[in-house]
Amino acid sequence: MLLPVILAGGVGSRLWPASRALHPKQFQPLHGSESLFAQTLRRLEGLEIASPTVVCAESHRFLVGEALRQRGYDRSAQVMLEPVGRNTAPAIALVALNALEGGEDPLLLVLAADHLIHSDEAFRVAVRAAQPMAEEGDLVTFGVPPDRPETGYGYIRLGNALQGGVHRVDRFVEKPDAAEASDLCRDGAHLWNSGMFLFRASRYIDELTQFAPAILEACRQALSASQADGPFLRVAEAAFAECPSISVDYAVMEHTNHAVVVPLEAGWSDLGSWQAVWEAGSPDCDGNVVRGDVVQEDCEGTLLHANHRLVAALGLEAMMVVETRDALLVAPRTRSQDVKRLVARMEGEGRLEVREHGQVERPWGAYRVVDAGQRYQVKRLTVRPGARLSLQLHYHRAEHWVVVSGSARVTRGEESLLLTENESTFIPVGVVHTLENPGSIPLEIIEVQSGAYLGEDDIVRLDDDYGRA
Repeated sequence: MLLPVILAGGVGSRLWPASRALHPKQFQPLHGSESLFAQTLRRLEGLEIASPTVVCAESHRFLVGEALRQRGYDRSAQVMLEPVGRNTAPAIALVALNALEGGEDPLLLVLAADHLIHSDEAFRVAVRAAQPMAEEGDLVTFGVPPDRPETGYGYIRLGNALQGGVHRVDRFVEKPDAAEASDLCRDGAHLWNSGMFLFRASRYIDELTQFAPAILEACRQALSASQADGPFLRVAEAAFAECPSISVDYAVMEHTNHAVVVPLEAGWSDLGSWQAVWEAGSPDCDGNVVRGDVVQEDCEGTLLHANHRLVAALGLEAMMVVETRDALLVAPRTRSQDVKRLVARMEGEGRLEVREHGQVERPWGAYRVVDAGQRYQVKRLTVRPGARLSLQLHYHRAEHWVVVSGSARVTRGEESLLLTENESTFIPVGVVHTLENPGSIPLEIIEVQSGAYLGEDDIVRLDDDYGRA
């Protein structure tokens, strides 16, 4: 039985403006209608697996929880919450230690939540081929035969051949420059490093004991002081913050004598940049990859990515145009790796567009700011069926709610109201209130806020279904 370990940390800043700190690329439908995280869950179907364990940040726990619920894992999967990011080696160590402490020693199938794989069946074939070697104590990685020189990926040099195209790993190669990438692509002795692994939990712990004992000790302490909250396991911050931040490649795979590589020919990409999104797309006869409401004329080799409005492009060559509700990116495709520099600059300027979209996800649904000005703000709230906001009050603002569609059960002080379409209510400053959707369709509300201060930190939660402070 395999235990899928899905690593869902990271921000994906090179994919701004679609990827934001509070809603990063793994939860975005960058290729197809499903998010990359949902595609990762679906890819597991057909394998003999236990319910997955997901490692993610506290700020993404409800995005993860909702995706698990939609795949039927909401009551069985575990979500481990990292208080700070410490790269992949500590994240995997937490899962391995937790499994061993529970009396199990599973094979850990380590996957990134933000990779694209075109052929799910080819992926499953590779996993089945790797399983016997992992059961015998090898640490298996999956290598992708390169189809082009690529400077954005690490490489694996093939060692002695075993069987079925499987090889011992001779060594790992850092991300090369363009000239070296061309050589590695041509020689037939190198594969791209996909960052996916299969090994037994106890075997991984043995390797950490030998090569990275500081990681192991910090993770043991962090796990021993962790706290359970339903499906979520909160890892202790103080101990985990002391853990070295290092990838599993650097910590273990580059040192072990037991690494083997299984070829994965499944149309893999890490979708690490808009250039990668363009490469993974379905180009038209002029090499353009188009998504959304786009009208273009005389464009060549261009990525046109529209989310919320018409994008019209004329005479563009090898460009990328990415539109979201509140931001627009225009740049040459060759500069896709430099988007991260733009994000860093905006972070330094305190721009909220780096952190969140115009639509902000919440465990009960989402809200979007429609308009804002001096002493007022208008939001559109969507509340999922059966969900409710926290019982709360505000010190600085009053709220007026108008039901657009669905039904709303409102608690306002000692009153309980049931509102339907075109009905409204008013929440004065300081009055305890909550909002619930008792129906079977999404509840749409227009919320008009007025007051001296309208920040999200003017919320005093008295009771909350989702454990928020």
